[in-house]
Amino acid sequence: MFDYYCTFDEEDTTVAGKARWGDLPTAAPINSEEGGELLDRAWNATKEEFQRNLDRVKEALNELSDEELMRGENLARHAFHQVGAYEGPSVPMYDQHAMGIRHRDQLDRVLEEEEDSQTLWIVPADVHF
Repeated sequence: MFDYYCTFDEEDTTVAGKARWGDLPTAAPINSEEGGELLDRAWNATKEEFQRNLDRVKEALNELSDEELMRGENLARHAFHQVGAYEGPSVPMYDQHAMGIRHRDQLDRVLEEEEDSQTLWIVPADVHF
């Protein structure tokens, strides 16, 4: 699914993990302050990436003909793909089953399933697709 990843306990990289994103915990319980901050950051990234791609789709639909869209000589088809993606760089969060979390209802279900057991952790990773 991806080329490589780096967790935030790795010190030997100069281009990924802490070197790229700053000092983040290796893992944190979702109900801790650190875990909540990581969750907020990841959810905001999810919304921003979706909106960025959706804006590209809307612009393409307004500006390009059907033929131009079909030919794909622009980034519109890539944006269409990203809006519908279930994995990859446009999906920053995954559940415990490696399924991309694509919308708030899905995130809320994951949080509710683990709410009573106190076993849900958030683990940041810098992943290259």
